[in-house]
Formats: sequence, C-alpha cells, structure tokens
Amino acid sequence: MTSPLRVLIVRDARESTKKCSLTPLRGLAGVEFRSWVRERPIALPPCTLLHPDGAALSPLDAELPILLVDSSWHHLPQVLRDLTGEPPRRSIPPGFVTAYPRRSRLYEDPASGLASVEALYVASVLLGIERLDFLHGYRFAPEFLSRNAARLDELRADARAFADPRR
Repeated sequence: MTSPLRVLIVRDARESTKKCSLTPLRGLAGVEFRSWVRERPIALPPCTLLHPDGAALSPLDAELPILLVDSSWHHLPQVLRDLTGEPPRRSIPPGFVTAYPRRSRLYEDPASGLASVEALYVASVLLGIERLDFLHGYRFAPEFLSRNAARLDELRADARAFADPRR
C-alpha cells in the first residue's frame, strides 16, 4: 500500500493569500507550508521539486515529499536560489488546461501552465496517491476537472498499471 502523499509548499510571503489557490490546503494532513523571504535560506528535507523543466514525474517519485514553490514566475529563480540542497526536478506531463483566470499587469505568464493547486492535484493522480481533497476549496475545481477529464483518466490508468504487480 502506498503511503499518503506528503507535500512541502514554499510560498513567497509577498503573494496574496486571498488569490492563492493553495490557501485552502492549510491544515490538511501531509501538507506543510513555509514562507519564503528573500535571502533567507530554507533548509529542505529530502524531497522532489515540482518544476516545469524537470524530468517526468512518475510513481517511482512517490516515496519523497513533493516540494511545490508558490511564487510568481518572475520571482521563481530568486526563491529557488534560497532553497538549500538540490532536490531532483520533476514535471507533470503536458496536455492539461488551467481553469484559473490568470492576469498580470506587470509580467507575462507562460502560454501554458497550471495554477499551483491544479499542478499539485495532477501530481497526486500521477503518483497514484490521488488527493481530491486538494481541490475542495478551489473555486475553479469543477471547470478544471471537466476540461481535463480525459487526460486525468489516462493518468489514473497509468498509475493503476504501475501499481499492478502483474505488469
């Protein structure tokens, strides 16, 4: 049996908690938050960094906690510099569509990309430790699940096949 998914979220303290898709995860079992303040290093436990430039996340990564950095794309390099260690970077597969209405007057968001809570949920499905509770407080969850139903079903099937000892 797979252990529950553990998550470490490092949040940029300057980001609004009112707009943050991860705020409803506070207090959930297995989820720990740490605030990032520029040039104050954060010591990391062994973990796997969810990052768009990483190798593909797989069920083999389920043993370590997932590290999710929640900041603007603009500040992400600064946050990463203040994390101790070099956790392996893993990405979720392409083909997902966000339901979060992103708007920035200062910086351009990448053409593709998910809200932090969406990426974390997809990672849980991929790891075979689906955490639907991640989406309980997310107001765009029904739209996200609807837009990505077929792709999520593919990941669930892949995770089941990986877990099947007869594979």
